[in-house]
Amino acid sequence: MSAHILLVEDDETLAANYRDALRERGFTVTLCGDRVSAQAAAEVRLPDLAIVDIALGKDLEGGFELCRWLRSQSVELPVVFLTARDQDIDIVSGFRLGADDYLTKNISLLHLQARISALLARSRAVRDGSNQETQLTRGDLRLNSERLEASWKSEPLALTVTEYWIVEALARYPGQVRSRGQLMEAANTVLDDSTITSHIKRIRRKFLEIDAEFSALATAYGLGYRWLES
Repeated sequence: MSAHILLVEDDETLAANYRDALRERGFTVTLCGDRVSAQAAAEVRLPDLAIVDIALGKDLEGGFELCRWLRSQSVELPVVFLTARDQDIDIVSGFRLGADDYLTKNISLLHLQARISALLARSRAVRDGSNQETQLTRGDLRLNSERLEASWKSEPLALTVTEYWIVEALARYPGQVRSRGQLMEAANTVLDDSTITSHIKRIRRKFLEIDAEFSALATAYGLGYRWLES
């Protein structure tokens, strides 16, 4: 059965081009031009992956609101922003809302397909329960890879799937530097260096919201990141 993609894009010509390209690659695509119709479609059938533009007609932040709603429906659903907006404030906002990836519309179809396929493969692995070890404890950190749940000092951490696997990859080997490439591999997706950096910033922010003195996630400048076990 082909993967079902919810494509939310208000430019009719561009939307049709993306839809046709994805269908040619074997995906089932539901195309919506606004937030309201996209939510209605997702309520009928939650997609396997959502590709969302930010500005949807006169609803300039509609994609952000849709991402927030989709994330409330499923923590595991891969959500990808595909937009012309490339300002840092938009990228950071997208990841804060729980997006798994943020792409600009100058991306090639081949690269887009690679990002989609990687995210879908990760989702299948999660559903199949292919994790060998479900529980991991590192000091005040508790991870459950079967449920994709994390907590710090007994307080739950609302991590996206991508964020969870990045934390798990770091915490599994405390003290060892993990490169951005290794973290990308651990997250089972295709991300560039700046995207990994954005995820790290968001992860730190979530820990700091629980513990203002959190310092376990350290940067090894020019190399990557490491988990410091207390």
